[in-house]
Amino acid sequence: MSLEVQDSEVDIVIAALQPNLTSFFQAWQPFFSRFDIIVVKDPELAADLQIPSGFNVKVYTKSDIDGLLGATSINFSGHSCRYFGYLVSRKKYVISIDDNCLPAKDPAGMTVDAVTQHMVNLKTPATPFFFNTLYDPYRKGADFVRGYPFSLREGVECVLSCGLWLHNADYDPMTHVVKRNQRNTNYVDAVMTVPLGAMFPVSGINVAFNREVLGPVMFPGLRIRKEGKHRWDTLEDIWNGLCAKVICDSLGYGVKTGLPYVMRSDAEAGKALESLKEWEGVKVMDDVLPFFESLKLSRTAVTVDDCIKELAGIVRQKLAPKNAIFSKAADAMEEWTKLWKSHGAQNAYTGLCPFYPSRYLFFFFLDFKISICTVMMQLNKQYFRVRGICDVDI
Repeated sequence: MSLEVQDSEVDIVIAALQPNLTSFFQAWQPFFSRFDIIVVKDPELAADLQIPSGFNVKVYTKSDIDGLLGATSINFSGHSCRYFGYLVSRKKYVISIDDNCLPAKDPAGMTVDAVTQHMVNLKTPATPFFFNTLYDPYRKGADFVRGYPFSLREGVECVLSCGLWLHNADYDPMTHVVKRNQRNTNYVDAVMTVPLGAMFPVSGINVAFNREVLGPVMFPGLRIRKEGKHRWDTLEDIWNGLCAKVICDSLGYGVKTGLPYVMRSDAEAGKALESLKEWEGVKVMDDVLPFFESLKLSRTAVTVDDCIKELAGIVRQKLAPKNAIFSKAADAMEEWTKLWKSHGAQNAYTGLCPFYPSRYLFFFFLDFKISICTVMMQLNKQYFRVRGICDVDI
Protein backbone atom coordinates (compact mmCIF):
# COMPACT_ATOMS: atom_id res chain seq x y z
CA MET A 1 0.00 0.00 0.00
CA SER A 2 1.66 3.20 -1.22
CA LEU A 3 0.84 6.35 0.74
CA GLU A 4 2.72 8.61 -1.65
CA VAL A 5 0.48 11.40 -2.93
CA GLN A 6 0.71 11.88 -6.69
CA ASP A 7 0.11 15.37 -8.09
CA SER A 8 -2.03 13.89 -10.85
CA GLU A 9 -4.53 12.15 -8.54
CA VAL A 10 -5.76 15.11 -6.44
CA ASP A 11 -7.87 18.19 -7.15
CA ILE A 12 -8.30 20.92 -4.56
CA VAL A 13 -11.82 22.41 -4.80
CA ILE A 14 -12.49 25.82 -3.25
CA ALA A 15 -15.87 27.55 -3.08
CA ALA A 16 -15.20 31.29 -3.36
CA LEU A 17 -17.73 33.18 -1.26
CA GLN A 18 -15.48 36.23 -0.87
CA PRO A 19 -13.59 38.05 -3.63
CA ASN A 20 -10.17 38.47 -2.02
CA LEU A 21 -8.52 35.04 -1.76
CA THR A 22 -4.97 36.37 -1.56
CA SER A 23 -4.28 35.60 2.10
CA PHE A 24 -6.01 32.23 1.80
CA PHE A 25 -3.82 31.08 -1.09
CA GLN A 26 -0.65 32.51 0.40
CA ALA A 27 -1.22 30.59 3.63
CA TRP A 28 -1.90 27.34 1.79
CA GLN A 29 0.89 27.77 -0.78
CA PRO A 30 3.25 25.11 0.73
CA PHE A 31 0.49 22.51 0.51
CA PHE A 32 -1.59 23.51 -2.52
CA SER A 33 0.95 24.70 -5.09
CA ARG A 34 1.79 21.25 -6.49
CA PHE A 35 -1.84 20.34 -7.19
CA ASP A 36 -4.48 21.48 -9.66
CA ILE A 37 -6.98 23.80 -7.97
CA ILE A 38 -10.60 24.30 -8.98
CA VAL A 39 -12.14 27.55 -7.70
CA VAL A 40 -15.89 27.90 -8.11
CA LYS A 41 -17.12 31.45 -7.66
CA ASP A 42 -20.45 31.86 -5.87
CA PRO A 43 -22.90 32.73 -8.70
CA GLU A 44 -24.26 35.56 -6.53
CA LEU A 45 -20.83 37.13 -5.91
CA ALA A 46 -20.45 40.19 -8.13
CA ALA A 47 -16.85 41.28 -7.44
CA ASP A 48 -13.90 39.85 -9.35
CA LEU A 49 -11.78 37.25 -7.58
CA GLN A 50 -8.28 38.14 -6.41
CA ILE A 51 -5.99 35.11 -6.60
CA PRO A 52 -2.18 35.40 -6.38
CA SER A 53 0.09 33.88 -9.01
CA GLY A 54 2.04 30.68 -8.48
CA PHE A 55 -0.90 28.27 -8.54
CA ASN A 56 -2.42 26.10 -11.25
CA VAL A 57 -5.97 27.43 -10.84
CA LYS A 58 -9.05 27.02 -12.99
CA VAL A 59 -11.85 29.43 -12.04
CA TYR A 60 -15.48 28.61 -12.81
CA THR A 61 -18.16 31.31 -12.71
CA LYS A 62 -21.92 31.49 -13.13
CA SER A 63 -21.55 31.66 -16.89
CA ASP A 64 -19.54 28.42 -16.84
CA ILE A 65 -22.16 26.69 -14.70
CA ASP A 66 -25.01 27.88 -16.92
CA GLY A 67 -23.07 27.11 -20.10
CA LEU A 68 -22.26 23.54 -19.10
CA LEU A 69 -25.46 22.51 -17.34
CA GLY A 70 -28.09 24.73 -18.96
CA ALA A 71 -31.41 24.84 -17.17
CA THR A 72 -31.17 22.93 -13.90
CA SER A 73 -33.22 22.96 -10.73
CA ILE A 74 -30.10 22.43 -8.61
CA ASN A 75 -29.06 25.62 -6.84
CA PHE A 76 -25.28 26.13 -6.88
CA SER A 77 -25.26 29.39 -4.90
CA GLY A 78 -23.42 29.89 -1.62
CA HIS A 79 -21.51 26.93 -0.24
CA SER A 80 -23.28 24.70 -2.76
CA CYS A 81 -21.14 26.08 -5.59
CA ARG A 82 -18.32 23.71 -4.54
CA TYR A 83 -20.34 20.75 -5.83
CA PHE A 84 -19.90 22.07 -9.35
CA GLY A 85 -16.18 21.68 -8.76
CA TYR A 86 -16.75 18.06 -7.78
CA LEU A 87 -18.67 17.59 -11.01
CA VAL A 88 -16.00 18.99 -13.36
CA SER A 89 -13.01 17.44 -11.58
CA ARG A 90 -11.38 14.47 -13.30
CA LYS A 91 -9.11 13.35 -10.47
CA LYS A 92 -9.47 10.29 -8.28
CA TYR A 93 -9.47 12.33 -5.06
CA VAL A 94 -11.01 15.69 -4.18
CA ILE A 95 -10.12 17.82 -1.16
CA SER A 96 -12.32 20.80 -0.29
CA ILE A 97 -11.61 23.46 2.33
CA ASP A 98 -13.67 26.59 3.00
CA ASP A 99 -12.14 29.90 1.95
CA ASN A 100 -12.17 31.25 5.53
CA CYS A 101 -9.87 28.48 6.80
CA LEU A 102 -6.08 28.55 7.13
CA PRO A 103 -3.55 25.84 8.03
CA ALA A 104 -3.67 24.90 11.71
CA LYS A 105 -0.77 24.19 14.05
CA ASP A 106 -0.53 21.03 16.12
CA PRO A 107 0.34 21.10 19.86
CA ALA A 108 4.05 20.99 18.99
CA GLY A 109 3.71 24.16 16.92
CA MET A 110 4.11 22.39 13.57
CA THR A 111 1.92 23.52 10.69
CA VAL A 112 -0.54 20.80 9.73
CA ASP A 113 -0.41 19.51 6.16
CA ALA A 114 -4.13 18.89 5.70
CA VAL A 115 -3.72 17.53 2.18
CA THR A 116 -1.31 14.78 3.19
CA GLN A 117 -3.36 13.81 6.26
CA HIS A 118 -6.56 13.55 4.23
CA MET A 119 -4.77 11.36 1.72
CA VAL A 120 -3.38 9.10 4.45
CA ASN A 121 -6.92 8.71 5.77
CA LEU A 122 -8.21 7.78 2.32
CA LYS A 123 -5.34 5.50 1.35
CA THR A 124 -5.38 3.41 4.52
CA PRO A 125 -8.28 1.04 5.29
CA ALA A 126 -11.22 1.90 7.51
CA THR A 127 -12.61 -0.45 10.17
CA PRO A 128 -16.39 0.15 10.40
CA PHE A 129 -17.48 -3.32 11.54
CA PHE A 130 -15.74 -3.42 14.94
CA PHE A 131 -14.52 -0.43 16.94
CA ASN A 132 -10.80 -0.32 17.72
CA THR A 133 -10.15 1.41 21.07
CA LEU A 134 -6.80 2.70 19.81
CA TYR A 135 -8.76 4.44 17.06
CA ASP A 136 -7.14 4.17 13.62
CA PRO A 137 -4.92 1.06 13.80
CA TYR A 138 -3.07 2.10 10.63
CA ARG A 139 -1.58 5.23 12.18
CA LYS A 140 2.02 5.19 13.34
CA GLY A 141 2.26 3.93 16.92
CA ALA A 142 -1.18 2.27 16.89
CA ASP A 143 -2.43 -1.22 16.08
CA PHE A 144 -5.38 -3.52 16.62
CA VAL A 145 -6.05 -4.16 20.29
CA ARG A 146 -6.38 -7.57 21.92
CA GLY A 147 -9.73 -9.10 21.08
CA TYR A 148 -10.07 -7.43 17.71
CA PRO A 149 -11.19 -10.20 15.27
CA PHE A 150 -8.45 -11.15 12.84
CA SER A 151 -11.09 -11.74 10.17
CA LEU A 152 -11.84 -8.00 10.20
CA ARG A 153 -8.30 -6.60 10.39
CA GLU A 154 -7.95 -6.20 6.65
CA GLY A 155 -10.51 -3.42 6.86
CA VAL A 156 -12.34 -1.85 3.94
CA GLU A 157 -11.65 0.99 1.53
CA CYS A 158 -12.02 4.45 3.07
CA VAL A 159 -13.78 6.82 0.66
CA LEU A 160 -14.61 9.82 2.88
CA SER A 161 -12.32 11.78 5.23
CA CYS A 162 -13.92 14.41 7.47
CA GLY A 163 -11.48 16.85 9.08
CA LEU A 164 -12.07 19.25 11.97
CA TRP A 165 -11.41 22.90 12.87
CA LEU A 166 -9.79 25.00 15.54
CA HIS A 167 -10.82 28.48 16.73
CA ASN A 168 -14.30 29.18 15.28
CA ALA A 169 -16.24 25.95 15.72
CA ASP A 170 -18.99 24.79 13.37
CA TYR A 171 -22.10 25.48 15.46
CA ASP A 172 -25.78 25.97 14.68
CA PRO A 173 -27.26 29.48 15.21
CA MET A 174 -28.53 28.76 18.73
CA THR A 175 -25.14 27.56 19.94
CA HIS A 176 -23.43 30.49 18.19
CA VAL A 177 -25.61 32.91 20.11
CA VAL A 178 -25.02 31.24 23.47
CA LYS A 179 -21.29 30.67 22.95
CA ARG A 180 -20.45 33.61 20.72
CA ASN A 181 -17.13 34.24 22.48
CA GLN A 182 -16.08 30.62 22.88
CA ARG A 183 -13.33 29.28 20.62
CA ASN A 184 -12.25 25.70 20.08
CA THR A 185 -8.63 25.16 21.18
CA ASN A 186 -8.88 21.42 21.78
CA TYR A 187 -6.59 19.61 19.33
CA VAL A 188 -7.22 15.86 19.54
CA ASP A 189 -4.47 13.92 17.78
CA ALA A 190 -6.68 11.09 16.58
CA VAL A 191 -8.40 9.60 13.56
CA MET A 192 -11.23 7.10 13.88
CA THR A 193 -13.54 5.15 11.62
CA VAL A 194 -17.20 6.02 12.08
CA PRO A 195 -18.84 2.68 12.99
CA LEU A 196 -21.29 0.87 10.77
CA GLY A 197 -24.79 2.22 11.33
CA ALA A 198 -23.66 5.34 13.21
CA MET A 199 -24.83 8.66 11.78
CA PHE A 200 -22.79 11.84 12.23
CA PRO A 201 -22.77 15.42 10.88
CA VAL A 202 -20.38 15.77 7.95
CA SER A 203 -19.14 19.35 7.67
CA GLY A 204 -18.12 20.58 4.24
CA ILE A 205 -15.61 22.96 5.83
CA ASN A 206 -12.73 20.48 5.65
CA VAL A 207 -13.45 17.29 3.74
CA ALA A 208 -11.90 14.88 1.23
CA PHE A 209 -13.30 11.94 -0.69
CA ASN A 210 -12.63 9.36 -3.37
CA ARG A 211 -14.41 10.96 -6.29
CA GLU A 212 -14.27 7.85 -8.48
CA VAL A 213 -16.34 5.95 -5.93
CA LEU A 214 -18.37 8.54 -4.02
CA GLY A 215 -18.82 11.25 -6.66
CA PRO A 216 -22.43 10.37 -7.59
CA VAL A 217 -23.57 11.02 -4.01
CA MET A 218 -21.62 14.26 -3.39
CA PHE A 219 -24.44 16.60 -4.36
CA PRO A 220 -26.22 19.75 -3.06
CA GLY A 221 -29.62 18.30 -2.18
CA LEU A 222 -31.28 19.84 0.85
CA ARG A 223 -31.74 23.60 1.04
CA ILE A 224 -33.64 25.08 3.95
CA ARG A 225 -35.80 28.13 3.35
CA LYS A 226 -33.96 31.46 3.44
CA GLU A 227 -30.62 29.68 3.36
CA GLY A 228 -27.76 32.13 3.70
CA LYS A 229 -24.02 32.27 3.13
CA HIS A 230 -23.02 31.18 6.63
CA ARG A 231 -22.35 27.58 7.53
CA TRP A 232 -24.65 27.85 10.52
CA ASP A 233 -27.71 28.54 8.37
CA THR A 234 -27.20 25.71 5.89
CA LEU A 235 -27.75 21.96 5.98
CA GLU A 236 -26.63 20.97 2.47
CA ASP A 237 -23.42 19.36 3.73
CA ILE A 238 -25.15 17.62 6.65
CA TRP A 239 -27.73 16.06 4.34
CA ASN A 240 -25.07 15.16 1.81
CA GLY A 241 -23.02 13.46 4.52
CA LEU A 242 -25.95 11.45 5.86
CA CYS A 243 -26.72 10.18 2.36
CA ALA A 244 -23.06 9.31 1.83
CA LYS A 245 -22.79 7.48 5.17
CA VAL A 246 -25.89 5.35 4.55
CA ILE A 247 -24.59 4.40 1.12
CA CYS A 248 -21.10 3.63 2.43
CA ASP A 249 -22.64 1.40 5.10
CA SER A 250 -24.78 -0.39 2.53
CA LEU A 251 -21.92 -1.04 0.11
CA GLY A 252 -19.26 -1.75 2.73
CA TYR A 253 -17.08 1.34 2.39
CA GLY A 254 -15.51 3.24 5.28
CA VAL A 255 -15.64 6.82 6.59
CA LYS A 256 -13.07 8.46 8.88
CA THR A 257 -13.19 11.57 11.04
CA GLY A 258 -10.66 13.47 13.16
CA LEU A 259 -7.39 14.77 11.72
CA PRO A 260 -6.59 16.97 9.86
CA TYR A 261 -7.48 20.23 11.57
CA VAL A 262 -7.72 23.63 9.91
CA MET A 263 -7.85 27.06 11.57
CA ARG A 264 -11.27 28.61 10.97
CA SER A 265 -11.48 32.40 11.12
CA ASP A 266 -14.00 34.59 12.93
CA ALA A 267 -15.32 36.01 9.68
CA GLU A 268 -18.43 33.82 9.83
CA ALA A 269 -19.17 34.19 13.53
CA GLY A 270 -21.32 37.11 12.41
CA LYS A 271 -24.93 37.87 13.20
CA ALA A 272 -26.31 34.45 14.07
CA LEU A 273 -29.03 36.08 16.16
CA GLU A 274 -30.67 37.50 13.04
CA SER A 275 -31.39 34.06 11.59
CA LEU A 276 -32.20 32.41 14.91
CA LYS A 277 -35.95 33.09 14.78
CA GLU A 278 -36.35 31.73 11.27
CA TRP A 279 -33.88 28.84 11.26
CA GLU A 280 -35.78 25.62 10.56
CA GLY A 281 -32.79 23.31 10.83
CA VAL A 282 -33.77 22.01 14.27
CA LYS A 283 -37.16 20.75 13.08
CA VAL A 284 -35.66 19.38 9.88
CA MET A 285 -33.09 17.34 11.79
CA ASP A 286 -35.84 15.98 14.06
CA ASP A 287 -37.34 14.40 10.92
CA VAL A 288 -34.07 13.53 9.19
CA LEU A 289 -32.17 11.66 11.89
CA PRO A 290 -34.79 8.96 12.67
CA PHE A 291 -35.25 8.48 8.93
CA PHE A 292 -31.58 7.78 8.29
CA GLU A 293 -31.12 5.72 11.45
CA SER A 294 -33.85 3.30 10.37
CA LEU A 295 -33.04 3.33 6.66
CA LYS A 296 -31.97 0.10 4.98
CA LEU A 297 -31.16 0.06 1.28
CA SER A 298 -31.94 -3.09 -0.66
CA ARG A 299 -29.32 -5.73 -1.45
CA THR A 300 -30.08 -5.23 -5.14
CA ALA A 301 -28.57 -1.73 -4.97
CA VAL A 302 -24.97 -2.71 -5.67
CA THR A 303 -23.53 0.57 -6.98
CA VAL A 304 -23.49 4.11 -5.62
CA ASP A 305 -25.74 5.13 -8.51
CA ASP A 306 -28.24 2.38 -7.64
CA CYS A 307 -28.23 3.48 -4.01
CA ILE A 308 -28.79 7.18 -4.66
CA LYS A 309 -31.71 6.44 -6.98
CA GLU A 310 -33.31 4.15 -4.42
CA LEU A 311 -32.65 6.64 -1.63
CA ALA A 312 -34.26 9.47 -3.60
CA GLY A 313 -37.41 7.38 -3.99
CA ILE A 314 -37.56 6.61 -0.26
CA VAL A 315 -37.05 10.30 0.59
CA ARG A 316 -39.92 11.23 -1.71
CA GLN A 317 -42.16 8.58 -0.17
CA LYS A 318 -41.41 9.02 3.54
CA LEU A 319 -40.07 12.55 4.08
CA ALA A 320 -41.62 14.66 1.32
CA PRO A 321 -45.15 14.54 2.85
CA LYS A 322 -43.74 16.14 6.03
CA ASN A 323 -41.99 19.09 4.38
CA ALA A 324 -41.76 20.37 0.82
CA ILE A 325 -37.98 20.84 1.10
CA PHE A 326 -37.60 17.05 1.10
CA SER A 327 -39.49 16.78 -2.18
CA LYS A 328 -37.05 19.29 -3.67
CA ALA A 329 -34.16 17.30 -2.17
CA ALA A 330 -35.39 14.14 -3.89
CA ASP A 331 -35.65 16.06 -7.17
CA ALA A 332 -32.08 17.31 -6.75
CA MET A 333 -30.81 13.80 -5.99
CA GLU A 334 -32.39 12.41 -9.15
CA GLU A 335 -31.17 15.30 -11.27
CA TRP A 336 -27.65 15.01 -9.86
CA THR A 337 -27.40 11.38 -11.02
CA LYS A 338 -28.25 12.55 -14.55
CA LEU A 339 -25.72 15.40 -14.39
CA TRP A 340 -23.08 13.01 -13.10
CA LYS A 341 -23.65 10.59 -15.98
CA SER A 342 -23.51 13.35 -18.57
CA HIS A 343 -20.76 15.57 -17.12
CA GLY A 344 -19.06 13.94 -14.15
CA ALA A 345 -18.62 10.26 -14.88
CA GLN A 346 -15.80 10.45 -17.42
CA ASN A 347 -12.93 8.21 -16.22
CA ALA A 348 -14.89 7.52 -13.06
CA TYR A 349 -15.13 4.20 -11.30
CA THR A 350 -18.21 2.05 -11.92
CA GLY A 351 -19.21 2.28 -8.28
CA LEU A 352 -19.14 -1.48 -7.71
CA CYS A 353 -17.92 -2.33 -4.26
CA PRO A 354 -14.45 -3.99 -4.39
CA PHE A 355 -13.92 -7.41 -2.84
CA TYR A 356 -12.72 -7.42 0.74
CA PRO A 357 -12.92 -10.86 2.38
CA SER A 358 -13.38 -9.33 5.84
CA ARG A 359 -16.51 -7.48 4.70
CA TYR A 360 -18.20 -10.61 3.42
CA LEU A 361 -17.12 -12.70 6.39
CA PHE A 362 -18.68 -10.09 8.64
CA PHE A 363 -22.04 -10.07 6.88
CA PHE A 364 -22.03 -13.88 6.54
CA PHE A 365 -21.50 -14.44 10.25
CA LEU A 366 -23.99 -11.69 11.16
CA ASP A 367 -26.66 -13.31 8.96
CA PHE A 368 -25.83 -16.74 10.40
CA LYS A 369 -25.97 -15.44 13.97
CA ILE A 370 -29.35 -13.83 13.43
CA SER A 371 -30.79 -16.96 11.79
CA ILE A 372 -29.72 -19.17 14.71
CA CYS A 373 -31.06 -16.68 17.24
CA THR A 374 -34.41 -16.50 15.45
CA VAL A 375 -34.82 -20.28 15.63
CA MET A 376 -33.91 -20.39 19.32
CA MET A 377 -36.31 -17.56 20.08
CA GLN A 378 -39.15 -19.57 18.61
CA LEU A 379 -38.18 -22.61 20.71
CA ASN A 380 -38.01 -20.82 24.03
CA LYS A 381 -38.53 -17.07 24.09
CA GLN A 382 -38.32 -16.79 27.88
CA TYR A 383 -35.03 -18.58 28.25
CA PHE A 384 -32.87 -16.58 25.93
CA ARG A 385 -32.14 -12.94 26.60
CA VAL A 386 -31.91 -11.84 22.99
CA ARG A 387 -32.03 -8.06 23.29
CA GLY A 388 -28.80 -6.59 21.92
CA ILE A 389 -27.93 -9.85 20.20
CA CYS A 390 -30.78 -10.52 17.84
CA ASP A 391 -32.51 -7.17 17.46
CA VAL A 392 -30.63 -6.43 14.25
CA ASP A 393 -32.31 -5.58 10.99
CA ILE A 394 -30.17 -5.99 7.93
